[in-house]
Amino acid sequence: MVAGWEWDETLFAGSAAYYRQGRLPYAPGLADALADALGLDGRGRLIDVGCGPGTVALSLAHLFAEVVGVDPDGGMIAEAERGAAEAGVAGKARWVRARAEELPAGLGTFTVATFAQSFHWMDRDPVAATVRDMLGPGGALAHVSDLKTETRSADGLPHPVAPYPAIDALVRRYLGPVRRAGRGVLTNGTPGGEAEVFRRAGFSGPDRHVVPGGQALERTVDDVVAAVFSMSFSAPHLFGTGRDGFEADLRRLLSEASPSGRFSERQPSTEVFVWWRDADAGVSRRS
Repeated sequence: MVAGWEWDETLFAGSAAYYRQGRLPYAPGLADALADALGLDGRGRLIDVGCGPGTVALSLAHLFAEVVGVDPDGGMIAEAERGAAEAGVAGKARWVRARAEELPAGLGTFTVATFAQSFHWMDRDPVAATVRDMLGPGGALAHVSDLKTETRSADGLPHPVAPYPAIDALVRRYLGPVRRAGRGVLTNGTPGGEAEVFRRAGFSGPDRHVVPGGQALERTVDDVVAAVFSMSFSAPHLFGTGRDGFEADLRRLLSEASPSGRFSERQPSTEVFVWWRDADAGVSRRS
């Protein structure tokens, strides 16, 4: 947990409806990469901690007999339930509204646990230790994120890239220069150093996998607006009575940047660190 900041239930309040539309997808080979790395065959159980609207859990549902998503935001859980119904996997998906700190919550034992850009919001040491205890023998934890170190070229794209620096400046004009997060602020951002946390919890590894991106994605003005409102630091509730004015200014900015209303950008690559519950599990999987 970040020093001087406490989680509260407003962190992503009002963002769930925008999340699936606005967030860029993970690289399309993610499910195949995890299936190969973890030997997934349609059996076993997955727990996705901080599941949001089910983005990762639903993309992996075909690799497990059951998937369980856990998230403290009721809107995210509702979106995940909708997504599972649309994907035809509602019968094998379970969605639990709870904080990671409330685990194990009687949910049983799992084959794989995933954290997809969610772990930094949690009280990480106790959560990591609890999740390790929830994994069965040979179980694995997959920490999933965009590849932060890559530079995504705009060369050859058919439309302009969304003007992210100008969007960030507009958010700061409305909300102030310090990053907002729920009812508090994050002066120095969210924490890193996940590797040491997982090692302290008794995990072995990691095995690193990069799923390449680079595909050209097309985005509309509505998609970019949804992306802004899907972020914790620009969640809809933070703007209060100024929300309509902010959205009008944002749409004006986007229309000026691309009169056609279309934007392009490259699909991010996805980075996965696999951590094993048992010291010899990763070795046996690779041999």
